Amino acid sequence: MMTNRFLMLLKTRGPLTASAIAQELGMTKEGARLQLLKYTDEGLIQVENESGGVGRPKQFFSLTASGNAKFPDTHAELTVKLIGMIRSTLGDNALQSVMDASEQQGRDRYMAEIDPIDDLEGRIAKLTEIRSREGYMAEYSKDDNGYLFIENHCPICAAAASCQGFCSGELNVFRFVLGEEVNINRLDHIISGDRRCSYRINFKHKSVV
Repeated sequence: MMTNRFLMLLKTRGPLTASAIAQELGMTKEGARLQLLKYTDEGLIQVENESGGVGRPKQFFSLTASGNAKFPDTHAELTVKLIGMIRSTLGDNALQSVMDASEQQGRDRYMAEIDPIDDLEGRIAKLTEIRSREGYMAEYSKDDNGYLFIENHCPICAAAASCQGFCSGELNVFRFVLGEEVNINRLDHIISGDRRCSYRINFKHKSVV
């Protein structure tokens, strides 16, 4: 489906020009622009002009809130209601207990698949596979500073916005399953308004080999 191709590209790559989109999707620039204007009219895509100095400003296309909403937010309304009910009827301590139990469950579930893997990149690759399976559209890359782990989508975004214990719990799980000798620092955060969540991963006392 053409809509999925456009939205998926902008979801994973961020703002792009019509030329870049056309090249990625293997179509003419005019064909891409016509589709982009259609999605802009439907409120799924927005366009911003960016001046690069001399010449006409470039147009960059990106997803709107409605466009992002085309990607699933797992049981969002029900989860937010349940969080509110636990907080209002049982209190914050009870909600924290639920968050702690969820974190422990995540550790156990992920470690069952990651623990047999010895090398860091293999563990990151397995974590990427697991998170993608769960709807986070995860990917990773290696560079001179270690590894960059990216999640292009958050299927529990509404719940995480309602209770950021979900986000801190997930970060704790990442640190646990990748090992004590590894640093993990969050660089981007969807809940803070960024288009993705990203993490810098490297060894604490030695360079990545």
